Amino acid sequence: MVLFFFCVALLVAGYFIYGALMEKIFVIKPQRQTPAYAMGDGVDYVPMSRAKVWLIQVLNIAGTGPIFGPILGALYGPVAMLWIVIGCVFAGAVHDYFCGMISIRNGGASIPTMAGRYIGAPMKHIINFIALTLLVLVGVVFFTSPAGLLTSLTEQILGRSGEAVMKGNPLHDNLALTWVCIIFVYYIIATLLPIDKIIGRIYPLFGALLMFMTAGMLFGLLFEGIPLFQTVGLQNGVSLSDFFTNFQPKGGNELPIWPLIFVTITCGAISGFHATQTPMMARCTENEREARFIFYGAMITEGVIALIWCMVGISFYPDMQVLQETIKAGTPSKVVYDAAMSMLGTFGGILAVLGVVVLPITSGDTAFRAARLQIAEFLNGYGLNADQRNLGKRLMITVPLFVVGVILTKVDFSVLWRYFSWANQTTATIMLWTAAAYLYRHGKFHWVCTIPAIFMTQICACYLFFDQKIGFGWIWAKVGFGEPERLWQAAMTCGVIIAAVFTVLFFIAFKPERAKAVGGIAPALDD
Repeated sequence: MVLFFFCVALLVAGYFIYGALMEKIFVIKPQRQTPAYAMGDGVDYVPMSRAKVWLIQVLNIAGTGPIFGPILGALYGPVAMLWIVIGCVFAGAVHDYFCGMISIRNGGASIPTMAGRYIGAPMKHIINFIALTLLVLVGVVFFTSPAGLLTSLTEQILGRSGEAVMKGNPLHDNLALTWVCIIFVYYIIATLLPIDKIIGRIYPLFGALLMFMTAGMLFGLLFEGIPLFQTVGLQNGVSLSDFFTNFQPKGGNELPIWPLIFVTITCGAISGFHATQTPMMARCTENEREARFIFYGAMITEGVIALIWCMVGISFYPDMQVLQETIKAGTPSKVVYDAAMSMLGTFGGILAVLGVVVLPITSGDTAFRAARLQIAEFLNGYGLNADQRNLGKRLMITVPLFVVGVILTKVDFSVLWRYFSWANQTTATIMLWTAAAYLYRHGKFHWVCTIPAIFMTQICACYLFFDQKIGFGWIWAKVGFGEPERLWQAAMTCGVIIAAVFTVLFFIAFKPERAKAVGGIAPALDD
């Protein structure tokens, strides 16, 4: 347990030390008017207090990612906690802070606009497609997971058991459909109405549930007598080597730590989904001095949530094989349900599960909202009037989005999660390169973004060439690299080469002198 509090202390220290450094590098201007006032429209550009914006940001970015991801990552052992801490402080929180600040300096611009402005027009179209895909996937993933948890809770309250709670039984399926419909209606309303009408008003209640869930699960870990790291057989303590050991039951060669841990644990470490959500809060921030607390601080908070659920995954079940079988039988939501009910009792468990339910719902609604705003921004850029102050035009974009979302709910959850993970980290990588280009072009210390951008480029490329279901891993099998070890070596090599190429192109294309010569930056907007 000492290890957990040490990790939390590192996250908090990261906020005060490294977060302050990010603020100093960017150079905030408290006297500068933010988009919330300069572009206020009463719908999306609405000034809100620092505390409220921070709370909404936490709830927006913390979907099931910092819960499901760390539970899945727990299968790898203590290395999951190492990645959460390092990734959160040096990559994820940096990503969120610069995304928020650059958006503020560009009128609350979305990530495609920012990428197009600082990397180039082709990247704007690429990230438009990737980010929209990610947002829809998030909306769908965070659509089905809370419906499943609410179905389980309702069945327990009704006293159902046995075949009545199994998929395929009419009682179970009808109940699940009912919850899906309720969440669906809420998503539509939250996507269409002004941000301060529903999201700004009910999120404090959701935040209270979130805090209870976080504190409750921590209490359970502290006082329920569950030995930390019992899952991996480390009752006598954790050595340094254990943080680099793969405890994955399926075998380290088939499911290696690198690159899989970095795409399994996304939210809580670094997540591109945050780049789609942060601009919405950039449009509501009252002063630039609040940005570190809102953006960097919200990510640190998510890191703490991820650590708690990683510990639950590592220590709740008697061995790693049981954890694996539980996840296989009911997705990570079953782990959440089992742990909460066991550690906190029925009443406390219900409240904790509701706290978990809140996270995907509050991310799903803003995912569709961000998708609407991104599409509108794209259409406006081509001279098509998509003024989102008009309800009819909001509906014209919203309805097709939800139709696509409903269709995707029929796709297997595990397949959706794979696509979500890769799209998520690819979006994060592009945002990091965007932030690095911004700093480099302005003659500022860009390495705080460039190094994590290089790292994530290698991870995304390596994963794409390793995975045999959604990537190019099957190609290696065709040319004689089908063995896990050889497949991994080939994927790693491809990842290193691609990261090196991107790095060279970055320093060639984005020199400050070149940017000024071609009109790549506009100080009037940026500074």
